[in-house]
Amino acid sequence: MIYLAAPYSATDPAIEQQRYDAVCRAAAALMRRGMEIFSPISHSHGIARYGLPTDWAFWQRYDRAFLAWCDELWALKLSGWDTSVGVRAEMAIAREMGKPVRLGDPLELTTEN
Repeated sequence: MIYLAAPYSATDPAIEQQRYDAVCRAAAALMRRGMEIFSPISHSHGIARYGLPTDWAFWQRYDRAFLAWCDELWALKLSGWDTSVGVRAEMAIAREMGKPVRLGDPLELTTEN
């Protein structure tokens, strides 16, 4: 099971929506290839609309539990991935757990071979 990390939180809701769309597109492309993907943003975006925060401070407990369940982490290199508090923390947690961490270009992941 691959944990698909990506930046999400932004002061502009339009950026959050763009990031959500990009990670869902990448997750769908990987799933079409037969990969087992867990995308925390894809799962949480709709739920957060009902009064939950979108920041790492709130979601870290959930993401840590899902990371324990997954075999590796792939970080989607969307704009801001390298400065995202959540992505950096998810990568550190995955490494603490001894799980491989990979970086993925969204164009490469969504291009069908």
